[in-house]
Amino acid sequence: MNTLQLGNSDLVVTRIGLGCMPIGGSWDQTPLQEVTRKQAMLTVRAALDQGIDFYDHADIYCRGKSEQAFADVWNEVPNLRGKIILQSKCGIRFADDPVAGAPHSGAPHRFDFSYEHIVNSVDGILKRLQTDYLDVLLLHRPDPLVEPDEVAKAFDGLKQSGKVRHFGVSNHTAAQLALLQKYINQPIVANQIAFNVMHTHMLDEGIIFNQTKPSVITRNEGTIEYCRLHNITLQAWGPLAWGRVTGRPGITLTEAETKTAQLVADMAREKGVSPEAILVAWVLRHPAKIQAIIGSTKPDRIAASCQADNVTLTREEWYRLFIAGRGENLP
Repeated sequence: MNTLQLGNSDLVVTRIGLGCMPIGGSWDQTPLQEVTRKQAMLTVRAALDQGIDFYDHADIYCRGKSEQAFADVWNEVPNLRGKIILQSKCGIRFADDPVAGAPHSGAPHRFDFSYEHIVNSVDGILKRLQTDYLDVLLLHRPDPLVEPDEVAKAFDGLKQSGKVRHFGVSNHTAAQLALLQKYINQPIVANQIAFNVMHTHMLDEGIIFNQTKPSVITRNEGTIEYCRLHNITLQAWGPLAWGRVTGRPGITLTEAETKTAQLVADMAREKGVSPEAILVAWVLRHPAKIQAIIGSTKPDRIAASCQADNVTLTREEWYRLFIAGRGENLP
């Protein structure tokens, strides 16, 4: 599989990574089930068979069970650890996650980039993944109460201890990235954001700039451009548009989704690949060299998505999909 360099790091990773959020099964506090462990290994093995070497986690995924389930791979595939890249995230806390010393405080769902939470989260991640180090740690959704010097202290300690090799963020704007980078001593190597043919907010600001009455609200703030300028790899979560244009059952499509689904199907048929491959290829075609993090647990869909590694869309094909996904013509 084709690769890219992750930001300013020494990591060379596959352009397609596996998002491991669903492999832990349920999001309640029930223990990890054996049937879930077996399905998780089928998923991970399918990704390995496709040549994927990048695996994305977060401490909250299925309340830690996804990391626990993934750790079975060390027994399934001996000597694998040094051949793959493990990334996890921290910073989101559930409503029932207690405050230290006050287990029944009624704490709300919240974000937490405090020194103590980052460091403790990494210890938990390493224990669940049964590994001595993370290749990459991302701060999850931005914390409005972030104290950048606390983040810097946490990153320094984790780096010096060897527990984390590289650092990044998820769902951060350009301004939030710049604020953190002013304080921390390590380069931010990645920013994971929602991005797909039906979710193009990251591109729309540059398209509708200076229009009197733009039809959409942008949420970009120059993030793509900032990441390109500072060599921060953008990682696209949800590159398959959450199945909305590839036949996910039980959903009602909008007019734009219906038209996009037809266009995707037509392109797939013309190129002899899967619709999933067209969606992932659309992400990979962007010159920012975006890494696509697919989140399917089904081996056949993982294989279908990885066909994108051999598909290059023309400028015209990319724009047809972009316009269809936006639901309106360009200005």
